[in-house]
Amino acid sequence: MSKKKTSGDYKDNLTARREDARMVRRIAAVIIISLVLIFIIGGISGFLYIKSALQPVDPDSDKEVTVEIPMGSSTSEIAAILEENGLIKDSTIFRFYIKFKNESEFQAGEYTLSPSMEINELTEALESGKVLEEPLYSVTIPEGKTIDEMAAIYAAELPFSKEAFLNKVNDPQYMETLINTYPDILSNDILDPEIRTPLEGYLFAATYEFYSKEPSVEKVVTKMLEKTAEVVTPLLDEIASQDMSVHEALTMASIVENEASSEKQRKKIAGVFYNRLEEGMPLQTDPTVLYALGKHKDKVLLEDLEVESPYNTYHVDTLPVGPISNFAKSSLKAAINPEDTDYKYFLHDDKGNIHYAETVEKHKQLKAKYID
Repeated sequence: MSKKKTSGDYKDNLTARREDARMVRRIAAVIIISLVLIFIIGGISGFLYIKSALQPVDPDSDKEVTVEIPMGSSTSEIAAILEENGLIKDSTIFRFYIKFKNESEFQAGEYTLSPSMEINELTEALESGKVLEEPLYSVTIPEGKTIDEMAAIYAAELPFSKEAFLNKVNDPQYMETLINTYPDILSNDILDPEIRTPLEGYLFAATYEFYSKEPSVEKVVTKMLEKTAEVVTPLLDEIASQDMSVHEALTMASIVENEASSEKQRKKIAGVFYNRLEEGMPLQTDPTVLYALGKHKDKVLLEDLEVESPYNTYHVDTLPVGPISNFAKSSLKAAINPEDTDYKYFLHDDKGNIHYAETVEKHKQLKAKYID
């Protein structure tokens, strides 16, 4: 009797297990089918979204949008700029597209583009540096210019006044914003109350192009600081290796710029200046006197040397409080890597030659020969 009961129980259990297995298989099949459907639907939706994202934002648009691609922009930054300006639909899809196409050699510059442009047209324009129109303004800022002189140049070419430019570049709140925006090249050094103009020396000499009818002072300053960053950033490690701050390097570069015209002269004169600083001697360079006076003179007089100013290197025995003008790249390189020399003195003759001396006695002899 017990055997029959046990056998019956075994059959019942076996049947139950078979039913459970069938149920598990049904559930698994439903889950798998659901997952496959989700995958298919998701794949189709994703494909349609990507396809849509690669299409022009507005194929029928005749609108023109001006955008600026700053120097050193990453593909992520470029994609964000294009999306923010309504030129592409999705910056992430754009990044994947240009990575897939291996198209990443984009040129910095100001572009006039359109929401009707195909994505390949956008990438082609960015790679070639091609813009859809010529600049309305092209302004050249030479080396060795002060901000006051730059303001006059811009006022003569662009639709704002010299006073508007100077007011903006002397605005403390604006300076704070710029320091936060360009922390690698701008520091609180420019906020020293003894500095005449905070951005003196930081607005690089170059030719700048503008495409809008009324470019703002902020636009001009941004373009110039972008150029400065392009020049200075690759040299930051070298500046640090010389135990200098960027502010000190640019200050020396501005003095070298005003004392020499060739790369060879600049490296040697920079060496003379560093020799003087190491000996605790004042630099005694006339361009700093002229900057302290705030005016140009053909000849610096003895009475001019007495002006009390943190810029006058006859008055202070250190670097001036800040740069006295902008500079060429070769002047900055000379300030960072000067020529190793024993000279401590130099003078210019009336033919543009520079004569060097190791001692004050020799310097006096050269002065008597070429100047007195």
